[in-house]
Amino acid sequence: MPELERLRAGHASAVLAFELANRAYFAASISDRGDDFFDRFTDRYDALLAEQEAGVGAFHVLVDEDGSVLGRFNLIFVDDGTAELGYRVAQHVTGRGVATATVRELCRLAATRHGLHTLRAATAHSNPASQRVLTKAGFVPIGPADPAHLGGKPGTWYQRDLAVQE
Repeated sequence: MPELERLRAGHASAVLAFELANRAYFAASISDRGDDFFDRFTDRYDALLAEQEAGVGAFHVLVDEDGSVLGRFNLIFVDDGTAELGYRVAQHVTGRGVATATVRELCRLAATRHGLHTLRAATAHSNPASQRVLTKAGFVPIGPADPAHLGGKPGTWYQRDLAVQE
């Protein structure tokens, strides 16, 4: 059974393998991270861990029984009990409810572990799968997202009040 774990240094090689294996798949619906991301992966990963330690966000990986990463699920703390949610799952587990179940679990953790009351997530209009995940996880559309936030793609902000239980 896959387990949602807080990102740590020991996940680095599995996260890199996940990003490389799914690069083309991700680029079809969200902006490609670019070669520089992979060339400087260690520095960027260390910076992400430092941000987490500093309380900027809470970063998670969904780890399969074999230690491989099935997805990344991140919370970036914005202000006053609100965070932005970002996520991506491996192509081979899409369509199985993995993203929806994990987003729901992260919503629970956001409220109980981090004391958050609101989560927001932006998704591109060209990414209906992500829109379905958010809707199934209790998010509602609240307005247009700045294309700059989505790699130049038009999209919509979704929001979930964490006090509302499913």
